[in-house]
Formats: sequence, C-alpha cells, structure tokens
Amino acid sequence: MPQASYERNLTLDLLRAAERSAVAAARLRGRGDEMAADQAAVAAMHSELAQLPVRGRIVIGEGERETAPMLYLGEEIGAAKGSPVDLAVAPLEGATLCAKDMPGCLSIAAMASAGSLLLTPDVYMDKIAIGPGYPEGIIDLDREPEENLQALAQAKGAPITEITVCILDRPRHAELIKKCRKAGACVRLISDGDVAGVIFTTCPRETGVDIYVGRGGASEGVLAASVMRCVGGQMQARFALDGREQMARAARLGLVDPSRKYEVSDIAAGDAIVCVTGVTAGPLVNGVLFGKDAVETESLVYDSSQHVVSRIRARHRNEDFLS
Repeated sequence: MPQASYERNLTLDLLRAAERSAVAAARLRGRGDEMAADQAAVAAMHSELAQLPVRGRIVIGEGERETAPMLYLGEEIGAAKGSPVDLAVAPLEGATLCAKDMPGCLSIAAMASAGSLLLTPDVYMDKIAIGPGYPEGIIDLDREPEENLQALAQAKGAPITEITVCILDRPRHAELIKKCRKAGACVRLISDGDVAGVIFTTCPRETGVDIYVGRGGASEGVLAASVMRCVGGQMQARFALDGREQMARAARLGLVDPSRKYEVSDIAAGDAIVCVTGVTAGPLVNGVLFGKDAVETESLVYDSSQHVVSRIRARHRNEDFLS
C-alpha cells in the first residue's frame, strides 16, 4: 500500500467511505426495511471508494457479480492507476439491527496489500477468536469448548465463571451454547453481526467479551481477521461447505483444501487498514447522531503497519456530505 503521509491521507479517504455509508444507512434506522438501508449504504460506500487514489479490487463485498450490481466480488474500483490494493467491505454489517434500530450495527471498510486477503465463496465459516495478550495456541478450533475455556481462564488467571463467550443466537449453536454454559462460562448471545462479535474480544474491558466462537459468514471472517491482524489477536477459521455446489464455488476461487484450518496470517497475510463506523450505538462505537446543522459519527481505525487503533469522533458540516 502507499506509504508515509500519503498513506495517512488514504486512511482518511477509506474512513470517509465507512462514515458516509453509516450516515446513509442511519437515515433509515428503525424503518423496518433492511433492503432499503443496505442499498443506501452500498451506494454511498461505492461512491466514495470510486474516488480512492488506488487501483482497488473488491475481494469481500456484496456477493458475486450476478447478484450484486455494486461492490461485487472482483469489481475494480478507484480513481488512480497507482498501487493495487484489496478492498473488503461490509457497508451495513447488521442490516436487521439497523431496520429495528437495535445496538451494534456497523459500516466497515478494509484495505490491504493486493493479493493478501483470502478469497472466499458466500458460505459459512467456523470461527474461534480471542484478543491480544495471550500465549499463542491456547485456543483451537478442534478442541471441545470446555478445553478452550479452561485454557483461556488459566491464561487470564481467572476461573471459567469469569469468562464471557460471545455466540450468534442461532439454532445451529444450541449445543455449543449448552456446552459453554455447562463449563461455567457466561454466554452473551448476539442477534446479528459476527464481525463485531470477534472485535469484542480485542477490548474486553469495554465489551466484557473474552472469546468468540461459532459459525458465521466467511466474508465476515475475512473482515474480522483483518482487525485481528491489526491488534495482534488470535483467530482460527474453517470453511463449512454444504454440498457439491458450494465445494465447486470454493474450487473456482482456488481453495483446493476446504477442510484447512486457517490462522489470522492465512486470511489476512499483509498489512491492513480497517475502518469501523457506528450506524447504531453499541459496545464498540456510538451510532450516527443527527443534529440541526451537522452529523456526528464515531469510528475505530485499525492500522497493522503502525500497530495503532484510533477512535475518531467527527462532526460533519459539509453540505455535500449531508445530502
């Protein structure tokens, strides 16, 4: 990616894409229309990314070209012929949360060195993640939940009863939830947004979450791994492919061994910048606030090359931005 002061400007450009997407979606909070909110967020982010001074390629976006008119897999976007970069985006992470005006809806835009982000089919992925500060290898996707919880509790110097596990509230996780509770851990269920669920583990003092585990979208796994690369957290993932059609889609993307267990460095191999802006208020960031003559946003910016996480609260008065 571009370096030095130019890279800082590029970070602000990427942040603007997340901010504008969040504002567009926030105008439709609580209206009960997930599709309208998502379309507004996608259009706003696409408009901003098209102006980036890079040669961008969408590697995580709204789906394959046949089903997504904008931000589709493989779309080339950007206003320059300079450095090629991978772009991974979720203009509206948690569309249901936005439609119901519930906490935790985000807009996310990530940029990484070209070819460094894992290409994924639109399938599920099993994941486990913890934040930074722990010895490598204390969690493993192939262990029983109780084993992982015991290892994490020991590394934290606390009993399992003081460990909080974040899991998506889905019927497929019923047995996993039961095992975690039986082990003595607190289980925090989230209705949507498993990118946020993984990010929660990076700041347990603020969120109260120590570990994330469960099955969610593969594209969300790439975004989450990009954040984990920036902060030094641990994550393992494996594709959960169902049937020949999904196996074939994986093969078309070059995934010759779908049963492989991926580490953070396998999913996000190069330097990355990730911008996360709140649409609705949540444990990570505040949501968009509409004032009489301005709009306020709050974002987290993760930079792996600088090893920095920045919290940015912005007050936008530009009429063009507010339109």
